[in-house]
This record gives sequence, C-alpha cells and structure tokens, in this order.
Amino acid sequence: MGATNNSQPKIVTGEAGYVLEDVPHLSDYIPDLPTYTNPLQDNPAYSAVRQYFVHADDTVPQKVVVHATGPRGIHFRRAGPRQKVHFESDEVHACIVTCGGLCPGLNTVIREIVCGLKYMYGVNRVLGIDGGYRGFYSRNTISLTPKVVNDIHKRGGTVLGTSRGGHVTKKIVDSIQDRGINQVYIIGGDGTQKGASVIFEEIRKRGLKVAVVGVPKTIDNDIPVIDKSFGFDSTVEEAQRAINAAHVEATSVENGIGVVKLMGRNSGFIAMHATLASRDVDCCLIPESPFYLDGPGGLYEYIEKRLKEQGHMVIVIAEGAGQELLSQSLQSTDQQDASGNKLLQDVGLWISQSIKNHFAKEQKMAINLKYIDPTYMIRAIPSNASDNVYCTLLAQSAVHGAMAGYTGFTVGPVNGRHCYIPFHRINERQHKVVITDRMWARLLSSTNQPSFLTRDIIENAKKDKEEVVPGLLDENPINRKKVAC
Repeated sequence: MGATNNSQPKIVTGEAGYVLEDVPHLSDYIPDLPTYTNPLQDNPAYSAVRQYFVHADDTVPQKVVVHATGPRGIHFRRAGPRQKVHFESDEVHACIVTCGGLCPGLNTVIREIVCGLKYMYGVNRVLGIDGGYRGFYSRNTISLTPKVVNDIHKRGGTVLGTSRGGHVTKKIVDSIQDRGINQVYIIGGDGTQKGASVIFEEIRKRGLKVAVVGVPKTIDNDIPVIDKSFGFDSTVEEAQRAINAAHVEATSVENGIGVVKLMGRNSGFIAMHATLASRDVDCCLIPESPFYLDGPGGLYEYIEKRLKEQGHMVIVIAEGAGQELLSQSLQSTDQQDASGNKLLQDVGLWISQSIKNHFAKEQKMAINLKYIDPTYMIRAIPSNASDNVYCTLLAQSAVHGAMAGYTGFTVGPVNGRHCYIPFHRINERQHKVVITDRMWARLLSSTNQPSFLTRDIIENAKKDKEEVVPGLLDENPINRKKVAC
C-alpha cells in the first residue's frame, strides 16, 4: 500500500467498489520514523482484554444499508490502540485547546484526554492553551494533570476558556514549535476544524513531528459524516425544561401560545429532536424547511385552527429559521462574528410579535403568548451521563490515534464505530436535516403540523438529497488521486 501526495486526500481502493478515505500519518513526510512497543500491553487495566489492539486493516463503512449488487462504498480507518506507537511516553509534550461556542461535555473531553495520556501511555506533560486559538501566542498556558482535571466534568463551559477567531497560522505553529509541543488536540466546531486543517498543513510543510488531532464539537449537530456531536443529547434533554414551561404557560390560560427558541443556526436538529422527545409541541420550525405566515396553509391559519381545537399551542423555532422572512420585514444586516458566521436577527422575538400583531389586527380571538429563550442556559450545562460516556470514547480514541502517529484527522463515530476521519471530509459541508427524509416525516406526523412546502420546494429538496447521498457514496472519490490496495 503506497502513499499519495500529502496535500491530496489519501484514497485507497480495493475490490467490489471498496474505498478507504485514509488519514495522514507522520511517516508520510518524516522518513525512518522510529516505532515503539505500545505500553498498553503491560498496563494492568488492559492485560485481561483479548484482542485489544486494532488490526491494521480494520475499517468502518460510511453506509451500512447496501444492495446485493452495489459497491462496498466509502470506509474510514477504525479508531483504537495500535500494537506499535511512534511516540515514547517521556517524549510526548501535548497541548489541548478549546475554540468557538460553549457546549456540554467540553470539560469531560479535556479531562479524558489528560487522564488517557497519563494512565494509558504514561504521559506527564500536558498543557492547556488558555482562550482559544489566540491563546497560543497571547495567553498563559495551564499545566494539566489528572489531579487538576479530576472534577471538571461536573461543570459546564470549559476550564481552558474559549474564543472565536484569533487564527493566525504562523504564530500558532511558531508557538507549537518553540514550546516543543508534539501532540495538539483541538476541540471545536466546523470553523475550528478548518483552522486545525490549516495548522496541520503548515506543520507538515515544516516537517515537524507533531500530531494534530481534532475533536468535533458543535451544539447544533451540524458536522457531517459522524453519527452525532458530543453535547447534543444533553442539549436536547435540557431543552425539554423550556418546552415544558411553555406548555404549562400555554395550557394555563385561554388561547395560550408558548413560543420557544432553540439553537440551530443552519441545522434544525436540536429543535427537531426536542420536539419529538417532548410530544407537547404543536409546530416545529427549522432553517431547512421554509414556511410562510399568511394565506391558506400558512402558519397563522394553523395557529387559529389549533387554538380552536385544543385551546392552546406550543411552537418551537430554531434560531436560523425564517431569516428570509425577517429580511423582508426588518432591515437586513450582513454583519459577522469573529468566526465568520453571519449575525442572525432574533427570529423568536420577531415571530412572537408577528403572531400578536396578526391576531390583534384580525380581532378573531384574543391570545395570550409567552416567549421563552433558553439558548445560553442550555449550552452552559454539564454533560449528562450518555454524553459523558461518549466524550470518554472520543478522547481516548483521539489519544490512541496521536500515539500511533496519525495526524490531520478528526475522531468520531460512524455507524456506532469510532473512526479517524480526514479533515477535508469534516469541512466540506454542513450536516443538515433532510426534509424529504423519514425523520422529518416522523416529526410532521407527531405534531400534525402542515409541511408549509410547495411542490417546487419538495422537488428541489429531493435533488439536493440526491446530490449529497447518491446511493452508497457521498461523492465519487475514485476521481481523486488514489493508490491501489
């Protein structure tokens, strides 16, 4: 098995349409890289585990639903410990940085990277970079030990601090090189992972023995390829409290309406899953599914119908939904935050006031509307039990990959198996709700809301889905530079 040019994706092909989208390795650009016996084989915690080391040829398919005559499709390298590693324990000088917005589970990932390095591989030198990417060159570092991080998983936020922007590649890599750091763990969303990819390319260009590992973090669950992002379960669970409060308010008065705004800039997964989990929501509005207010089949008509049927109503709306309607009625803005994200207008306040104005103007019925915005309360909580387990698996998989010499990758579960995924696959697009898929159909049947979709919108959505997932392959990787297996 040969290697491709490091600036190109590493594609390995096999029989029956098998495609491995491999991740870079330090040996791709560092000749005669020494190998060492994995210290885990002498670790008493793992001595009783049979077949603990991952086989070199273990891969995980991206698609598990296949046809008898179809190709095997895209695979990713399976995560886990290898029999040989490329770092000695005393040689490792690792650092961890958190970037972007807050998310439940950040502290758990930090804790488990530190403890994994120490207890599995005997690593004693781990630095925490204070304040996001700019902390590499403008902030102090924090020495991280198992004692320091012992209880941090019980807190929300990140003990390392975070920020948006501040990505100056040369300054960051200069700092990594000057400090003698050789493992970099970068926790953040799609923008952060793009920055991690640039850092990896600069490190490769300089020929440094530095493993760059991404741990994907996004409260919106909008990172592609992986099953879900950490903190998502905790977020959906916490959102129930806001929905329950809105339901209590709505059912306690005549013609009560509860409006809840949840996070979801471009992807409506939180709103969709919170709605399905609640069973008290009558209408869910997300960025992927356009809606309209006036006229037959519009939102106002549905609200009036629902109030006449049951006397109350709960609406959940994602923060990125209906932005095109806001731009028509309010002065649009093209301002961006430090991460390059467009600043959204408050759709929750806007739609609440629009509903009030409509019913006041029509004078058909008096309504009592309460608006709840739990956005920052939800993302600031500690992770729940399932997310804590998930964060542990992510952190340990990241550590195993770095010690084995893999670099330029993001770790995450694909069909329930943790994998090493090339940065470019994480950064190529955003994961979004497919409104012609069965999950959205389940929501519509649960809320009994109209789809608000015209025939043209449905046809365009089907075309988009076909372009994203044409059968087994997300795209045709055979056209990329490849090697034969």
